[in-house]
Amino acid sequence: MKVWTVSNQKGGVGKTTTAVSLGGLLAAQGERVLLVDLDPQGSLSVYFRCNPDNMEYSVYSLFQARANQRPPPPPDSLLQTTGIDGLSLLPASTSMATLDRQLGAQGGMGLVVREALVHLQTHFDYVLMDCPPMLGMLMVNALAACERLLIPVQTEFLALKGLERMLGTLQMIGRSRGDPLPYTIIPTFFDRRTRASTDALHALRDKHAEHLWARVIPIDTQFREASRGGLPINVYSPTARGTEAYASLLRWLQAAPVTAPAQISAGAAS
Repeated sequence: MKVWTVSNQKGGVGKTTTAVSLGGLLAAQGERVLLVDLDPQGSLSVYFRCNPDNMEYSVYSLFQARANQRPPPPPDSLLQTTGIDGLSLLPASTSMATLDRQLGAQGGMGLVVREALVHLQTHFDYVLMDCPPMLGMLMVNALAACERLLIPVQTEFLALKGLERMLGTLQMIGRSRGDPLPYTIIPTFFDRRTRASTDALHALRDKHAEHLWARVIPIDTQFREASRGGLPINVYSPTARGTEAYASLLRWLQAAPVTAPAQISAGAAS
C-alpha cells in the first residue's frame, strides 16, 4: 500500500483538488484508493457530500479511541463511499480542530493515523491524505504515516512563502523520523497569460528544480464544475486540461522512484 500526503502550510493552493484528482485517476486504473481528510474544515469530505459537523465516525474517532485507551473502531465503520468505484473516504470532523488543545500533551498522538493504516493494508493499494494548512498534530500524523509528500504550490508570490514554511516543517519532521521524507513540488493554478504566474514558476525552477515536477496544473474552470458535481475531474470531464495535467503528474509519480532528498538547503527552509 502506497501512502501519499498532500500538504502545504498555505490554504487555497489546490491540496484537496490534487488529492481528489489523483484519487479519481488511480481508481480509474482499477486501484483501490482511500482518501483521508485530515483537515478540520473538511473540504475533502464536503466534496463527496459528507458533513464534517455531523459525522458519527471520522478521523476524530481514531484519536478519541487512543486518548481513552480503547481499541479503534472497525475500519468498515469509519469509511464512507464516494459514489466512485474503487474510491473510499475516511472523513473529517470539525471536532478535529480541538485535538491540539485537548490531546497535545499526551504521548503517542503523532502516530495514530499510521497505526490505523496498518489495519487497512489489505483493503487498499493507495492512500492519499489531505492536510490542514497549519503545523499541528494532524499534519505531524500525516507526515509520519506517508512515504511521499506532494506539495501543491499556487504560482503566485504568497504561496512561495508558504512553501518555505512547509520545507522548514519538513526538515524538522525528517529529524524526528530519522530519515528525510521524499517530496515533490507541484505548481498549480498556472495562468500563462499573467506575469505573476510565470514569474512564480521561474522562481520555483530557480530555487527548487531538484524536487519540482517539470509540468504545471493549469487554471481550469472544469475543476469548479467537477467539485459542484461531487466528481473527480477525470470522471466529470475526461478531456479537460486539468484531467490531462493530473494524468501526466500521476504517470510521473508512478514511474519516479521514491528516494529521499539529499538535504533541504538552509535557504529553502528559512
